[in-house]
Amino acid sequence: MGSRTEGLQRLLVIINKLKGKKRYIPTRELKRYIAEAMEMRGYSGKSGRTLERDIDDIQSLFGISIAYAKREQGYYIKEEDESIPERYGQLLQNFDLLNALEGDTNLRTYVLAEHHRPLPSECLPMLISAIKHRHPVTFRYILVRQDDKVEEKKVLPHYLKESNQRWYLLAYEGDVLKTFGVDRIRDLRICASETFKRNMDINVDELFRDCYGIWNQPDIPVEDVELKYDALDGKFLKSVPLHHSQQVLTDNADEFRIKVHLRITNDFVMELLSRSRSLEVISPPHLRERVRKVYEEALKRNE
Repeated sequence: MGSRTEGLQRLLVIINKLKGKKRYIPTRELKRYIAEAMEMRGYSGKSGRTLERDIDDIQSLFGISIAYAKREQGYYIKEEDESIPERYGQLLQNFDLLNALEGDTNLRTYVLAEHHRPLPSECLPMLISAIKHRHPVTFRYILVRQDDKVEEKKVLPHYLKESNQRWYLLAYEGDVLKTFGVDRIRDLRICASETFKRNMDINVDELFRDCYGIWNQPDIPVEDVELKYDALDGKFLKSVPLHHSQQVLTDNADEFRIKVHLRITNDFVMELLSRSRSLEVISPPHLRERVRKVYEEALKRNE
């Protein structure tokens, strides 16, 4: 088990290095980085593995093709299977955690796991297979906001995305890219006799840039939102920003004020309410009124 763990860690270390800011990594630099990273993880001395063997294993296990550019004198990622989730850093971190436990299988002695993990779904392996092999899928979909109405769907699956302990399927229904909660999918079927051309022009980073969480509703305008908190809540919002667009306007002993630029969706409003102890919505006025009404109705229910 130890040798397998070491080998997989080496592969992840190499991938992490090659997915960095530098396009080409010279042989000497890459080998030095691998040696230092593995020594830091408790593996000293030579492993007996060659860089060429590691590169072959990376291609086999992760679908990532690594090549050497003679002109630039460095290794680089030539291409990678787009169906592989880009979580190499997170996977490496998990291996580092297990390695630090030095073989102790009683994980609860050291680590308290979060109870609210992404819910397991029997649909995930089928959806990953359908995405990878470009097969349409059909399923029955439960519309929670419409009294659990059920609709028949046939879509072209493109991506799986995790958000707030839930999995979501990004798929084309007709010409529209839509989001489906995997936990609301029933009777999933893969149309194995059909294939489609996957749209590789989707800019995934931009797709959710102006939204909070998974719901990107183009009909909702992108707005500047100014929020005020006390200094205590400010400490938490500095360590874990509300949104990638967060700008700190004021930070002192009396208040913490920020501005974010996004679409004001239901998910975003719910997130604001989760830290309502000191929240004050400064702008826009319609969001301030929306939050006020939520508080007012909650007060009536709890009188």
